[in-house]
Formats: sequence, structure tokens, C-alpha cells
Amino acid sequence: MMRLNHLPNQRTDEHVILFMRRHWFAILTIVVAFLVLTGTPLALGWYYWESTVSSWMETPVLGPLIVIVGSIYFLSIWLFAFLEFTDYYLDTWIVTNERIINIEQEGLFHRTASELDLAAVQDTTAEIRGILQTVFTYGNVFVQTAGSKGRFHFKNIDNPENVKEQINQLVEEDKQRMSRLGAGGRKGKAKIVD
Repeated sequence: MMRLNHLPNQRTDEHVILFMRRHWFAILTIVVAFLVLTGTPLALGWYYWESTVSSWMETPVLGPLIVIVGSIYFLSIWLFAFLEFTDYYLDTWIVTNERIINIEQEGLFHRTASELDLAAVQDTTAEIRGILQTVFTYGNVFVQTAGSKGRFHFKNIDNPENVKEQINQLVEEDKQRMSRLGAGGRKGKAKIVD
């Protein structure tokens, strides 16, 4: 089982540089949708209680039917909010000094974890669209690779430009580290092991 506070398949001398979730604005949209979907029918029911709803509730068929339909409606909204929060909380992106790990929750019982070495990164793009993303400085980061996954997508993260720059810097540092290992670091390591 993979825990979020534990780096999966941690390598020697590997440490976490960035641990990201979606921006807090994603939670705000879930809360607003929840409040609108629950508040609107409650407000309408309260407003029309004296004139219409109270007489409907007293009828032997319509009263229980309203209670059942209302219960299903409100339980569905709770389920929707819970699923959206779970998706928000468990979608994580981890950038270490050696690789990028993309963990995406899809529903309650399906999680996909992908990883790529920094050496495989070909391009990073930061995208901020619209007034809200500009004002609250959140957006998307796309990491282009040559691997089978092709493109990693960090959705609605905080400060995407900063994340892009940090990834680019880590990629450059990883390339320099790999060139040092290729130029003589491996021979030196072989001598130490002997």
C-alpha cells in the first residue's frame, strides 16, 4: 500500500524538492457547489412552506415521496462532495532531485502512479488561463517526455511558473550529474567498491 507521506521506491540520496496538490481554490469550488446545491432547495422549501409545501407533506402519498426524493438528493450531494474532496486530496505530484512522480486518484478505488526520471524530461510548460487563475496565481504545468506516458499534467497547482523553473533547474542539475558520472564517476565508484 502506498502512503502519501512516504516516497515510493525511494532511491539512495533521493529527497523531495516539491510535494504538490491542487490549489486551494479547487476546494473552494467544491464547497460553493455543495452550498448552492443544498441551500437552494432548502431556501425554496422554507420560502414556500406555509403556502404549498406543508400541505404537500400532509398528504399520505406525496409527503413520504417528498421525504424519499429529498433524502436521495441530499445524500447524492454529500457523495459527490466526498468523491470530489477525495480526488482533490489524493491527487499528488512529487518532484525529487532525481524523478517526478504523478499520483492520480480516479474514483474511490482506482489510483494511477507514474514516474519518470528527470533525464527523460524534454520540455516543461506552465499555463495560466483566465482571470481567476491569474489573480490567484494557479494553473497547469505540463512536462513533456519521450517515454510511453508522453506528457505529465500537474492540474491547478499553485505558482506554476515557479514549479516550471524549479523542474527545469533540477533537469539541468541531473544532466550535469549524469555527465560527471559518464565522464569518470562510474570508474571512481567501481574503485571504491573494490
